[in-house]
Amino acid sequence: MSKPRVAVVFGGRNSEHAVSLMGAGSVLDAIDRTKYEVIPIGIAQDGRWVLAASDQRFAIESGELPVVDTSGAALALPSGDSSLVAYDPGSIPVELGSVDVVFPVMHGPFAEDGTIQGLLEMAGVRYVGSGVLASAVGMDKAHMKTVMAAAGLPTGRYVVVRDRDWRVGRECVLKEAEELGYPVFVKPARAGSSQGISKASDRAELEAAVEAARQHDPKVIIEAAIVGREIECAVLQSLGDEPATASMPGEVRVEGGQDFFDFEAKYYPDQMSLTVPADIPQETAEELRAMAVRAFEALDCEGLARVDFFYTPEGQVIFNEINTMPGFTSLSVAPQLWAASGLSYPALVDRLVQLALSRSPGLR
Repeated sequence: MSKPRVAVVFGGRNSEHAVSLMGAGSVLDAIDRTKYEVIPIGIAQDGRWVLAASDQRFAIESGELPVVDTSGAALALPSGDSSLVAYDPGSIPVELGSVDVVFPVMHGPFAEDGTIQGLLEMAGVRYVGSGVLASAVGMDKAHMKTVMAAAGLPTGRYVVVRDRDWRVGRECVLKEAEELGYPVFVKPARAGSSQGISKASDRAELEAAVEAARQHDPKVIIEAAIVGREIECAVLQSLGDEPATASMPGEVRVEGGQDFFDFEAKYYPDQMSLTVPADIPQETAEELRAMAVRAFEALDCEGLARVDFFYTPEGQVIFNEINTMPGFTSLSVAPQLWAASGLSYPALVDRLVQLALSRSPGLR
């Protein structure tokens, strides 16, 4: 029998392009080539789909972020079937055959936010991870918090700033945000990897922080600061009919003098540490795991997710956010949480592909 064909898709038209490549490099290294036929596909920053070049760079080298090499053959994904066609300039299209699963190792807008999921749904192609709605809501921090609050998860206080709010009612926005109390954290509402996040301790910093966040997304969220340790759980869908399961919780800390997780803290060496299991009471660990699964189910997530919490000095657990396609290098938090829980990175990759193969395209 022929091996299942897995297209690992990475890159994309957003500021998390490089983060996607770093994760895809790890997946491509870990996936079992004796079990699957693997096709690496990059989406360039201008939106072109290409077969990955043989010398495609996936890692940060000398401080330089990786980008999709567009020298490979251009691709098109026809709607209505699961075939991929390669187009070389000036040549006849070469049929690549049926694709059984797409593994979209992608983050941010036009990727993790339901857009690529919608494209694959329309094409009738199975894929790793959550569907359109879960991906879209999970990407939008404002709607995410609304859903989680409705599911009974405690969340921090926040203010949503839409494009029109800022353009015609800036003073009202600033006053509302100041009611949260300083300091506040200002974030693009639909971005990840800590891109565009700032801490503001006065009005001048707040205004500048909103402008910086708007460089990534015209919709911005301003959050009240929460004093607490950051504890994270990874969640994985069951291969059968059993409920999803959560990893043991881990605590992440910023090193090197940073006071919050910016891009460098997450993706450059020695900027972040992870302790698994987190040094918290056992009953709190079980509460966190149960809340992580509740968050996963509240969004109807599929495949995997990472759920982040704050644990306050008073012992309160507060929901922070859920990532439906978390950072996915072998050294990222979610894979490390599963490794510490007994599931290695190659086994995690295999489980996600098997989950995708087991589900039918379309409504579920």
